[in-house]
Amino acid sequence: MSQSDDSQIVKDFLVESYENLDRLDRELVGLEKNPDDRDALASVFRTIHTIKGTCGFLGFNKLEKVAHVGENLLSRLRDQQLTLTPEITTALLAMVDAVRQMLSQIETAGQEGERDDSELIATLTRLQQPPAVPVAAIPAPATSAPHVASRPESVDEAPDLPPPNIGEILKERAGVTAAEIQLATQKQNEGDPRRLGEILVEQGAVKPADIVDALRIQQSARVAAQSAADSTIRVDVGLLDKVMNLVGELVLARNQVLQFANRTKDTSFLAASQRLNLITTELQAGVMKTRMQPIGNIWGQFPRTVRDVALGCGKEVKIEMEGKETELDKTIIEAIKDPLTHLVRNSVDHGIELPESRVKAGKDRVGRLVLRAFHEGGKVNIEISDDGAGLNAERLRKKAVERAIVTADQAARMSEREIFNLIFLPGFSTAEKVTNVSGRGVGMDVVKTNVEKIGGAVDVQSTAGRGTTVRVKIPLTLAIIPALIVTCSGDRYAIPQASLLELVRLKAEEGMGIELVHGAPVYRLRGQLLPLVYLNRELKLAPAARPAAESAVNIVVLQADERQFGLIVDQINDTEEIVVKPLRKQLKTVKIFAGSSIMGDGQVALILDVLGLAQHASVITETRHRAVAEQATAAVEASAEKQSFLLFAGPGDSRMAIPLNTLARLEEFPAAKIEMPGNQWVTQYRGKILPLIRLNVVLEEGRNKLRGLQALPAVEAKPIQVLVLNHEGSVFGLVVERILDIVEDAAEARLAATRPSVLYSVVIGNRVTELLDVPAILRRGELRAAWPSAAVKSAEVTN
Repeated sequence: MSQSDDSQIVKDFLVESYENLDRLDRELVGLEKNPDDRDALASVFRTIHTIKGTCGFLGFNKLEKVAHVGENLLSRLRDQQLTLTPEITTALLAMVDAVRQMLSQIETAGQEGERDDSELIATLTRLQQPPAVPVAAIPAPATSAPHVASRPESVDEAPDLPPPNIGEILKERAGVTAAEIQLATQKQNEGDPRRLGEILVEQGAVKPADIVDALRIQQSARVAAQSAADSTIRVDVGLLDKVMNLVGELVLARNQVLQFANRTKDTSFLAASQRLNLITTELQAGVMKTRMQPIGNIWGQFPRTVRDVALGCGKEVKIEMEGKETELDKTIIEAIKDPLTHLVRNSVDHGIELPESRVKAGKDRVGRLVLRAFHEGGKVNIEISDDGAGLNAERLRKKAVERAIVTADQAARMSEREIFNLIFLPGFSTAEKVTNVSGRGVGMDVVKTNVEKIGGAVDVQSTAGRGTTVRVKIPLTLAIIPALIVTCSGDRYAIPQASLLELVRLKAEEGMGIELVHGAPVYRLRGQLLPLVYLNRELKLAPAARPAAESAVNIVVLQADERQFGLIVDQINDTEEIVVKPLRKQLKTVKIFAGSSIMGDGQVALILDVLGLAQHASVITETRHRAVAEQATAAVEASAEKQSFLLFAGPGDSRMAIPLNTLARLEEFPAAKIEMPGNQWVTQYRGKILPLIRLNVVLEEGRNKLRGLQALPAVEAKPIQVLVLNHEGSVFGLVVERILDIVEDAAEARLAATRPSVLYSVVIGNRVTELLDVPAILRRGELRAAWPSAAVKSAEVTN
């Protein structure tokens, strides 16, 4: 056999053994909770038997010795000569760790290395001794297993895979008792050369037909196992990545062909390009699926992790997993493996209480840790929940002040959620002592950083006495993603569609809707202030020159770390699937960009990192918990002093306002509906007579001049804008030129009025505005003289 053949055999052995060891961890932890699971115990035995047989063939003697003594212990457990105990489980898990370490050494150095496993071997040997009261053994010991199991002579078997136990099949199918099987195996041990089935037939325990049926079941199980193995094939990860890269290049070529096809009228070429598009899309989906792996592949190690940490902390914890079949890209799986492991360890160590404390609190002494994964909104959501004591907000608040992360005043104003998210800051820890699990103040910040590197987000919620839930949101894949293509200063940029919420386009005349709050641009979107970020300013690009007719504002509404903001770009192009290319090392430190892609015309487009862009623009900062607290406090203080105003245009295009609480309704009346009994404008409104006052008339000086201007409007004039006001029980309509907006402002800066019926001039919405004196308007219009109070009150209008 050549050296290359030997190395391939060793490589195959390592791959298969690593998979077997991962399964051993899960099955041993499961057996500890359910020692009567005979199938699981048999599977564990066969796995160790396979490893032992192969390493003996390859000449790994140290590995063979450890596996052999473990196999002997498992054989006694399988034969029910021993009962699985926590001590035996711990010893077997230690054997698995030792085997894993030797495999790692073989992989890197080609040999097992200098190691001393004598203590482990002695422990495993000691545990093989039966207890004082012997446990009845059912099947034969492992050393006689080939003779115990009766099987057809013509069946070829793999030398390292023991057949299913015939004794167990006969017990289940033919009603053979454990005592009868024990007696038959005892005869074999005393030198009887016959097979187990023959001895049982002679004893009258079974009929020959029962033996035939058992052999048929055994053969069917073996064929099924072989069929399952034949239906899969192992592919080198490097080869798979190469295929994925080639598919990415094919997608780029497809995009170029489609762009060219859209500009041609050749129907044959159009049909061929559509066919290429269909095939490429299906091929891409198929290759992407080969990279997808169930999240259960990494969750399989968590039962062992929970057991080890719980034993080290003196706790009792059970783990439940939901959604193990949820699939992610292999690169995502590798990226979140360590963060999830840390979160699980942290939940057991920090979250779940000691059994005595749980009993005092009225809980089950065994803690509960739940892992849940599910697809939502194009992303994978992972939740790690425990039913522990929950986070102590006051303790976190105190620790944050002690470490000068926030001031005492800021900490007092922070919400619970903001306080809880402080645990993700570097160096933050509330552990009273440092252990091998936690307490050094590192870990949670690394978790957040690693999750955000792959475009994810992490959040924590907790309820005192009921537990804590950490939620992680991550994308499905990083290779080929749908993106929105935008243009800024002549360059194109791609925005991952997973961060996109909506698109807003403001016409030129609506551009004034962008306001400045403390110098920062914002836009009022459905009543909520949306922070705005100009992409050309963040990238320090010269603004593109555009004709005045095309001066509309394009806003891309994005979400980063549960915070929404608007990105202003020059042009919004289209959405398309792009192939993500990593940035060169010179650009990896630029947080604004997440990668690059080649567009259909061969030009390069940079992919924007939405979270990094938000941090760069100070929409979200690295110490955002402090900033959010300050902003929230400022907003609360400001809202306590602000009041709402209705803005409208006055005579000469002046800007005027009234307090919103004096307004009953906004109405618009046709000019033909206006009447004038005597010298007062009125209109019929909801079965009543509503007195009207023209604002420009009231603001004029001189009583005679006021009356002279009270002519009716022309019938063909545009509709009349009316503010229906309610003052001390009197309802009337104030006719204005044009209604502008409703805003909130403190209106602190004031200047004395320069004309009658105006209280004073104030700054509202960063512009000087005249605030009307409603009682003075009533007096100047002589409503109280011309219209008795009772008549005015009869015109009362309800909302």
